[in-house]
Amino acid sequence: MTLPDPEWRVTPGLTPYDAALATMEARAAAVSSGGEQAGGGELAWLLEHPPVYTAGTSADPRELIDPRFPVIATGRGGKYTYHGPGQRIGYLVLDLNRRGRDVRCYVHALEGWVIAALGDLGVEAFRAEGRVGIWTFDRAGREAKVGAIGVRVKRWVTMHGFSVNVSPDLSHFGGIVPCGLPTFPVTSLETLGASGSMETFDAALAFRFPRFLQTLSGARENES
Repeated sequence: MTLPDPEWRVTPGLTPYDAALATMEARAAAVSSGGEQAGGGELAWLLEHPPVYTAGTSADPRELIDPRFPVIATGRGGKYTYHGPGQRIGYLVLDLNRRGRDVRCYVHALEGWVIAALGDLGVEAFRAEGRVGIWTFDRAGREAKVGAIGVRVKRWVTMHGFSVNVSPDLSHFGGIVPCGLPTFPVTSLETLGASGSMETFDAALAFRFPRFLQTLSGARENES
């Protein structure tokens, strides 16, 4: 059975984190209950937030060094992370009941989608064993984090997703231990000298999105 594509939404400007979370939760509830016509179906949502620190379910208060921005507890997995202008956020509300009940496969596919899109912009990104997220080499040749992954799955409907540092103020990460990994630097496409704006990255994500969905369909077929 061919599933309809999720709604693809790009929101300009800065969306407050609380407002985005409420929208995402309402959409997930509609998908979970099957009331898609009333609340909307699956969603792939690209946006930016004002500066904020978010705490995942395994956040350690000792890793909140300087709470210079609002700190919001969230139901996604992971530790502390920073969101702010110049960072592309991707939130996904997908029904894994229909796309394959395999959270590990979903996270792997999500990483692969972002890595492929970055590759289209000339950035060599990769997974790192034992470290969730999107990694690359900075100009000093060190492994550096360019993107974060944080997901929540409730009743097999996904929420949250990924963030990629396009051109944020990297000093804002200094208020936390990003993702609980103090020995690894954080980088951005701008710092790497990559050619590509937010719009070109969005275009790469859109181009690679069908392949991401196909990967999930493959997991569903293996499950059946």
